[in-house]
Amino acid sequence: MPRAIISPSVLASDFGQLSAECKRMIKGGAEWLHMDVMDGHFVPNITMGAPVLSCVHKGVPDIFMDCHMMVAQPEKWVDDIADAGGSLYCFHIEATSDAVSLINAIHARNMKAGVAISPDTPSTAITDEIGAVADMLLVMTVYPGRGGQKFLQRCVPKVAELRARFPEKDIEVDGGVGPKTIDVCADAGSNVIVAGTAIFNAPNPEDVITSLKTTVNTAQARFSK
Repeated sequence: MPRAIISPSVLASDFGQLSAECKRMIKGGAEWLHMDVMDGHFVPNITMGAPVLSCVHKGVPDIFMDCHMMVAQPEKWVDDIADAGGSLYCFHIEATSDAVSLINAIHARNMKAGVAISPDTPSTAITDEIGAVADMLLVMTVYPGRGGQKFLQRCVPKVAELRARFPEKDIEVDGGVGPKTIDVCADAGSNVIVAGTAIFNAPNPEDVITSLKTTVNTAQARFSK
């Protein structure tokens, strides 16, 4: 049974105090930190790249950086992100024509490999072959590229379809996820939860992290029966 992992989205943090914000989340019980890397091509926004990740890694050496690569040529950035201290490199299936080779390249740099699908991409785009070699599968529940969008309920069945095929795989949801939307995500089978404003803007982030984790663990216990 995959365990609950909470990955606060750094996009919702105070970028002027990035390392301190990451430490605050880890202290509150977060195991991963979700780093949204946008290139202005695959998505219209530009956020952070390898130099910023490298600075965070220096400031927080034991951080697990869950790097969500919203980039047009994901093959191009594997080495830079690995050198910056990235722990997991999650690329979009829509941005590559050879996902398996890319996963192999990511593994060769000692990073975990994730495969993401956008709201309009069916879960079947992640074939059995791709899913078998990936370490994590990410179902976007908003359109990639900007924060603060509304959770798209229609994406949830994709989580269930992937969980049925990959019972032991880490399955992540990202976009509009928080205390009000966690139940449907957990019940569908997601165990890695990305949440931004719901955690960073909470008076007590540790309470939100604990609550999200408990919901996921309760749902996962039902899957294992």
